[in-house]
Amino acid sequence: MANFVLVHGAWHGGWCWPRVADPLRRLGHKVFTPTLTGLGERAHLLDPQINLITHVRDVVGVIEAEELDTIVLCGHSYGGMVITGAADSVRRGRIDSLVYLDAFIPEPNQSLIDCLPTDRQRLLRQQSPGGWMSESPPASSWKVRTAADQTWVDRRTTPHPSATMSQPLNHRRPWENVRKAIYVRAEGYDPSPFAPIAARLMTDPRWEVVGVPCGHDVMVDEPEKLVEILLNAAK
Repeated sequence: MANFVLVHGAWHGGWCWPRVADPLRRLGHKVFTPTLTGLGERAHLLDPQINLITHVRDVVGVIEAEELDTIVLCGHSYGGMVITGAADSVRRGRIDSLVYLDAFIPEPNQSLIDCLPTDRQRLLRQQSPGGWMSESPPASSWKVRTAADQTWVDRRTTPHPSATMSQPLNHRRPWENVRKAIYVRAEGYDPSPFAPIAARLMTDPRWEVVGVPCGHDVMVDEPEKLVEILLNAAK
């Protein structure tokens, strides 16, 4: 059986994973869905000092405390920044596969903002009226499929600490040292900052690129397909 660690994106929390985590657990796998500091049920900890390394340590802490090995580490959207840092921080060999779920893949010493096109950088700054945190966009902007799911996501999202998006991440390209590196592109989310990433990786033989016909929150819109992709990552 595999160990899955699923890391949510900005404004989300561990609450977004049950449609994926529950089927994996029913198959006998261990699944961990940590909520990053200051988000979800940990929103009471939101603070200007929270940065990207805080969130990397959240995930490394789960891996260390649970003594996990042979891990499929999956990060959604902003979570791609977090899993890059986490995979680079733990002992080589503990991470078996990396799954970037419509996610950012920073080059060494890049921040999330560095990964964005200019228009997206401007939009992100508009969502940070207080300077140190950004308000969540509506779920409709991520092309969440149904009205009921949009209402559910909008009800659960919380403000996100802005320093996590401006802090550069120093790392050694951990995807080069895992057995499988998979990129999942949400093809129904357009225009998207992730389309150029997927296009670039399609020419790289180290990567497997999978398209899913849904909006950005794949774990909400297409959980069955995502379960299939994660199980493939564990094979």
